[in-house]
Amino acid sequence: MLGAVLFTTTSCNDWLDVLPNNEQVTDDYWKSKEDVEAVIASGYYYMRQCVPNFIKWGELRGGSIYALSSSDSKLQDFNMTPTHSLCDWSNIYKVIGMANSVIMYAPSVDDDTYYDAIRNSHLAEAYFLRAYCYLLLVKNFKEVPLVMQAYVNDNASFDLAKSSENEIIAQIKEDVKTALATGAAKGTFEEDWATKGRATKWALYALMADACLWSEDYDQCIEYCNLILNATDAFRPVFMTNTNDWYTMFYPGNSNESIFELNWDYSQNQTNNFNSLFTLTVTSPLKPTNRATELMKQETQALKDAGMTEDGRMGRMLMATYVPDNGQVAAWASSNSYLIWKYYGTDVPDITGGARAHQDANFIIYRVAEVMLMKAQALTMKGQGSWSEAVGLINKIRHRAALGNFKDIDITAADAATQISQLDEITLLEEILNQKELELMAEGKRWYDLLWLGRIAGGKYKTQFISKVIEGNQTTNQQWVMSVLQDPNAWYMPIPQADIEHNKLLVQNPYYSSTK
Repeated sequence: MLGAVLFTTTSCNDWLDVLPNNEQVTDDYWKSKEDVEAVIASGYYYMRQCVPNFIKWGELRGGSIYALSSSDSKLQDFNMTPTHSLCDWSNIYKVIGMANSVIMYAPSVDDDTYYDAIRNSHLAEAYFLRAYCYLLLVKNFKEVPLVMQAYVNDNASFDLAKSSENEIIAQIKEDVKTALATGAAKGTFEEDWATKGRATKWALYALMADACLWSEDYDQCIEYCNLILNATDAFRPVFMTNTNDWYTMFYPGNSNESIFELNWDYSQNQTNNFNSLFTLTVTSPLKPTNRATELMKQETQALKDAGMTEDGRMGRMLMATYVPDNGQVAAWASSNSYLIWKYYGTDVPDITGGARAHQDANFIIYRVAEVMLMKAQALTMKGQGSWSEAVGLINKIRHRAALGNFKDIDITAADAATQISQLDEITLLEEILNQKELELMAEGKRWYDLLWLGRIAGGKYKTQFISKVIEGNQTTNQQWVMSVLQDPNAWYMPIPQADIEHNKLLVQNPYYSSTK
């Protein structure tokens, strides 16, 4: 888990690349604050290696993005086996290993220049990295080994049983609280890219809100969302209300709205290889499903009907996708083949003449729009007395996309209370999830939103969850998906077979067990 390569400096280039020193992090390694910084940097490096899985895990089962590859389609068609490469969690555990090393050894580093504020800031980053990785593991595997120690010598046992989901969620929350308790988690870093590309207190707040929403702790979810949404710090993340600014989140990236994103920089010889996921042809490995394409068309048509023109900035769809013409980048047209543009484009005008010259788009983990919609989800589950505020948040997202109010409800109008009283919980939840789908298209979020819907309130909306998965799937038999998803254990991936074979205490997830 922990074989690592380390840095000797902390420039932007060091954080975006890993040098081939092949040094093992052992218990006699830790001499200075630079040593700690180097291991944290390696944690971010391995997190960047996880991004293809972040996207595929979060999208392929959700019915917005589908894979043309027969191998990747195993995930979206719920035909995974324990030997499939998409089950591989090794890079995620490498991030956890780096974090564990910092948490274990940073407190004892004897360096006169290693002040407590710097040390505690490093620890806050390590706690974020560990907690975020475990939340992803829970969302994809439900129960996994909870590794809490650094494997830096041969004394530790590698045999570890799975911990329960509740135990892991509790540890995630404890990690965030521990990281925040010292007050050393930074709001900004000295360099602008690091403020968005390293974990700040804002990233910890967003992660905690995410974990609380997942565990149905709605009061605490709202509390942590508000720490971002109601902040007054001069350099806080801020929701960008201007439609014209939407695309700046992806080009050049590190926008005001961003909370945490993984950075690449071609000028430092760094590429993200997103070309292996999204290409500028109709045979792109990952592309929007027919259902998602129809939603894009509907949104675009609504903007046209409102008098907006295609040669201007007209909401999320023209700025996030484009329509190819015979495999070439072309003007907005009537083709059914919308492709993902946010990782390739540089501006709206280049939709007719080119694309990003280099594969160095950042990958956003959290941004303010998602926090607003997480809060709206939590408010909806709190009951009708909180629905007005939820609708207000939905409308802010819609307005930024140049759309009108949800069901024409103006929460400041005299009849707003009456209109809101006529809604029901599932209608409001579906609108929130629809807005998240369009706003966060291809950002690795959709499957987790649907899975959340299927899980909440003891499976209250299991039928709606299954119907939405079936509606979006266009590569396998609907009856098969219906049958598989009746078993909640099939909502998660199998434990990697290689880990089963090497860890005597690890057992396979129930749906994939040979004895099921």
